[in-house]
Amino acid sequence: MSNFNKVLLMGNLTRDPELRYTPSGQAVAQFGLAVNRRYKGQDGQQKEEACFVDCEAWARSAEVLCQYMSKGRPLFVEGRLKLDAWEDQSGQKRSKLKVVVENFQFIGGRADAPDGAPQSRPMSSPGGQRPPQRPQQQQSQPPMDQEADMQPPPPDDDVPDNDIPF
Repeated sequence: MSNFNKVLLMGNLTRDPELRYTPSGQAVAQFGLAVNRRYKGQDGQQKEEACFVDCEAWARSAEVLCQYMSKGRPLFVEGRLKLDAWEDQSGQKRSKLKVVVENFQFIGGRADAPDGAPQSRPMSSPGGQRPPQRPQQQQSQPPMDQEADMQPPPPDDDVPDNDIPF
């Protein structure tokens, strides 16, 4: 029988991402995501509940998230569930479920835009032609024993290179 472990979440960061490096130099970022749910209760009143999810990103994704994201900013995350288990100092068994980020997408406007409004992006040069595109650089693949393949999504062809955050 096959197994499938996929999580899709969209919410707001509950804290600034925390970037650390493993002894081997691998970047890892940890952050919290609040996912809100609105529903109508049995009494007919609108209700809202929040689900708080711990997330972890690796490699270049960790660095990009720490560079461009901060508390309160919206983020779409695609990843997988992972259960960490350990023994605390008193010998009790503890566990924690988290999402290992495999892909993500920024939601909303740029951080420097007024009121979080999306900024317009020039799609062509003054002459009406598209600016020349730089060839994409080959990115080295992380070894297979790492947590996950953490490549950022490919840029949209209509976006000039200077507007791409990574």
